[in-house]
Amino acid sequence: MTPRRPRAAGDDATLDVVGLPSVVAVCAHPDDESFGLGAVIGSLTAAGTSTSVLSFTHGEASTLHGAPGDLRAVRAAELAAAAHALTVSDVRLLDHADGSLDCIDLDMLVDDVVHYVHAVGAHGLLVFDLDGITGHRDHQRATEAALRAGESLDLPVIAWSIPASVADSLNAAFGTCFVGRREDEVDIVLRVDRSIQHRAIALHASQATDNPVLWRRLELMGDNEWLRWLRAPSVTG
Repeated sequence: MTPRRPRAAGDDATLDVVGLPSVVAVCAHPDDESFGLGAVIGSLTAAGTSTSVLSFTHGEASTLHGAPGDLRAVRAAELAAAAHALTVSDVRLLDHADGSLDCIDLDMLVDDVVHYVHAVGAHGLLVFDLDGITGHRDHQRATEAALRAGESLDLPVIAWSIPASVADSLNAAFGTCFVGRREDEVDIVLRVDRSIQHRAIALHASQATDNPVLWRRLELMGDNEWLRWLRAPSVTG
């Protein structure tokens, strides 16, 4: 596939690029909607797309703890504040065990997505790419559940990806397990304004305070985000 030309965030064409009046971002943890999807969500909401966020866990198993208090409660509050900064219409925070999504029955997770899609009337799903971007099993499972839900509901599913060159650079510098895509594997190169994303990230202080990998990734990505269809929209008309 040949990627479409980059679009400026806030341009009327942004909605046309994705072609969906409303989406649910399906995430494994609080902060995924900001650290990963924040610039995309910000661009969509600026263009008039209604966005909602479903997080499967409270993120209580994180090894980062840059804010005082019980991490489970802290991260729930951070998600609510960040969602407000991103102008997200609705948030649902579930209570599946952080770090163990791959041990939970897939049908249960799919039902969670299906019920939430019905509740908010979404027209599509926004997810991390199939490998979870960072290789995190929870990210992979969240995407697996969303994709299965998309198949059940006959809804399009669009995935956030990163370039293979960015993944390779991060892995070499930090010993991480990022997985990227070649340019010919993506469908949309979206030009973004990261200011809203940065505000949302700052509200996840427990996770952003000591996170050099995050900041280096954003620096390497510049003002572009890569998206690929896991389930493309139906062609009508």
